[in-house]
Amino acid sequence: MANSKKDQLTQDSEDLYEALNQLVRVYQFRDRDRICCHDVSVSQCYALETLVKRGAVRLQALAEEMFIDKSTASRVVDTLERKGYVSRIEDAEDRRAVQVQATPAGHALYQKIRADLIAEERAMIEALSPEARQGALSLLRQITRATEIRCGLASACCPAAPAGG
Repeated sequence: MANSKKDQLTQDSEDLYEALNQLVRVYQFRDRDRICCHDVSVSQCYALETLVKRGAVRLQALAEEMFIDKSTASRVVDTLERKGYVSRIEDAEDRRAVQVQATPAGHALYQKIRADLIAEERAMIEALSPEARQGALSLLRQITRATEIRCGLASACCPAAPAGG
């Protein structure tokens, strides 16, 4: 019995991997296609979302939130700044440092993108029962929390490379 339970757990783990992998792929393409219609890349939209939700932050904090390196975050912010969606302000705690914040145009753009994506989500789940919707949300939240706990930071998720590889 222990073997069959372990075998079922292994099979369920493989099935979960495949299902989540496919979901992430579909969402990445959906996000790319939907978000890029709004004059920003997916990475720029994620940065804008972070700034709208968290308020002004230092570049390093933004990079950590997005699981990217600081130089990549800097390029994303530079582009958003040129487009008028973010601005840099003096850090109140350290006058030598700067923070990045979303401008009113950045807030408006993010809200428009978010509304478009939520309308699409609504259309996808409208045929599901309220119980099925809530069950799916609960499961996704549990998997997200478990992943966050297990990985901590993005670098903690990467096992050491095999020797000679």
